[in-house]
Amino acid sequence: MASVELKQVRKAYGAFDVIHGVSLSIQDGEFIALVGPSGCGKSTLLRMIAGLEEITAGEIVIGNTVVNELTPRERNIAMVFQSYALYPHMTVAENMGFNLRLSGTPKAEIAERVNEAARMLDLLPLLDRKPANLSGGQRQRVAMGRAIVRNPAVFLFDEPLSNLDAKLRVQMRSEIKTLHQKVGTTSIYVTHDQIEAMTLADRIVVLNQGRVEQEGTPMELYRRPANLFVAAFIGSPAMNLLDGVADGEDGEAAARLSDGTSIKLDPRHKLKRGQPIKIGLRPEHLNPKQDGTKLSGRTLLIEPTGAQTHVVFDLAGQGVTAIVDGEYPVRYGAPFEAHIPADQVHVFDSQSGVAL
Repeated sequence: MASVELKQVRKAYGAFDVIHGVSLSIQDGEFIALVGPSGCGKSTLLRMIAGLEEITAGEIVIGNTVVNELTPRERNIAMVFQSYALYPHMTVAENMGFNLRLSGTPKAEIAERVNEAARMLDLLPLLDRKPANLSGGQRQRVAMGRAIVRNPAVFLFDEPLSNLDAKLRVQMRSEIKTLHQKVGTTSIYVTHDQIEAMTLADRIVVLNQGRVEQEGTPMELYRRPANLFVAAFIGSPAMNLLDGVADGEDGEAAARLSDGTSIKLDPRHKLKRGQPIKIGLRPEHLNPKQDGTKLSGRTLLIEPTGAQTHVVFDLAGQGVTAIVDGEYPVRYGAPFEAHIPADQVHVFDSQSGVAL
């Protein structure tokens, strides 16, 4: 196992910068998720750590060694791809032990390490099968097993679950989480799925156009997003964002929406009256059965999900999503009413997008 440190890492293709001086410290044994929309640079950053992509400037340190000039094999990392990259003519056992065989590891040790990884991943009954006779989830476990047997210093995951169906993704998330808890190897996981990042990672790094927007624990990013980009990206369904201006009287902080609706704010927000702001309301914090500012409007859409129902209602000319209990009575076109406590309302500067 090893720590990983990026020091002002930059990547450019000619005059076009893709990664803009990213610095990041990852502790030994930590599980980090790199998240962001397509094209934000997260896979490029992972490939630079792996040595599959040259860096333009900066340093990458694994353990106590600067690895800029080292080959992927010399970096002692193991990478799990979304495509599995299994050899079709080899059995599961042969696929898992292939890299060990290339490095001259004795047959007895290869068999021992393959069997141990197969036991961890519930692959023992499948060791004699070939990839064509495996399901997508089983193939992904074989790819993970191939990485485990090498005892790498760092695991790198490049969107490993994106080719799986929804049910299997949930199952494989649990397996990856369990694997990390058992092995404790430093892991860097790239995904565009913020739910994957929230459930798996000790810490999340949100990337946007090759820059780090914010890093922190899943709950830090959820509760205290640094800006509008992070606020909109973290959370499902996404945070509702509305235009408003700072308002309030007698020392009470408030925001006024375009239709005149006033929303009480936590006193920690130091705003100038009339200041243009963006108001952030998480759907799960809008509830008919709680105290706080009442917000109401005509019901535009009802999406039952079982235990919960997602309700979209009109507020200040915009569709706002709320989450209510699945048994709560809601009718299309009828008035809908929800409340939100002042300490659950997020406030951002309209110009810069920075949290206030």
